[in-house]
Amino acid sequence: MSEALIENLNRLPVAVIIGATSKWQADGRNTVFAHGSRIGDDDVPISTRWGLGGALAQKFAREGHFVVLTTRNRANASGLVEAVMAAGGACMAVEMDAGSHESVSSGFKLIREFAGDPDVLIYNAGYMAGRELSQDQELLEHFPVDLFEVALATACRGPFLVAKEVLPAMRERNRGSFFFSNNQNSLRGRKRFTGQSLYYPRTMMRALAQALTEEYSEFGVHVANVVVNGVIDSPGTRALDQFKGRHESLINPASIADAFFYLHQQDPSCWTHELQLTPSVAKPSF
Repeated sequence: MSEALIENLNRLPVAVIIGATSKWQADGRNTVFAHGSRIGDDDVPISTRWGLGGALAQKFAREGHFVVLTTRNRANASGLVEAVMAAGGACMAVEMDAGSHESVSSGFKLIREFAGDPDVLIYNAGYMAGRELSQDQELLEHFPVDLFEVALATACRGPFLVAKEVLPAMRERNRGSFFFSNNQNSLRGRKRFTGQSLYYPRTMMRALAQALTEEYSEFGVHVANVVVNGVIDSPGTRALDQFKGRHESLINPASIADAFFYLHQQDPSCWTHELQLTPSVAKPSF
């Protein structure tokens, strides 16, 4: 893939996916942490190979959008960009640290220059802060402050910074979709167990979605919090012992992407503001 940014010459509607590269892709951080090294993904469907971010990119590209992927390192998204373009889609990747004001500002300057203002934005940034802590460090008193800052930067500061960049143009146009990809831990505060991240900051992401709904719905901006209630299928997750031979327990990322596109297509007279997605073999969280 050329390092040059691709321009949206056909002025297609723009879909921006913040955090487009899954931590559970073959060489993702969670995959390497859980398995000790990267794993193969040749036998994994292309719709699953990059987790939810990849599925969203492929879905919105198929539906005629110019897709912008943001990632901390553009090289991490090179395979996904190539897959989208090989299928006839239009796509580019922009480096962005969602928790950095400078990085978010410069990233959206490039997005506006090469792609245009987003018609739909999906905040899908994730983190693994705390997963490496041992069993005797489960209690909050042992949680390092620097890892707490990572969780806050991704789940709280990042959505705020991105919203400030995107919502003014949506408000002025009187249309747009701003969606949050969240998880079941956004529904209420829960204890962090060994191997888990510090997830209670995600409740603030949900609260922001609720606040933005009240502020921006009257200006034609559709805001929704999507609760992905389970583990998303990807190379790293389907290789875990608990999911070997039990792929029905994993959530198909392509189906999640279909749900996001359904939200984007909803008539303003009947908007959904929170959607919870749960595998049939599991019970919904509350």
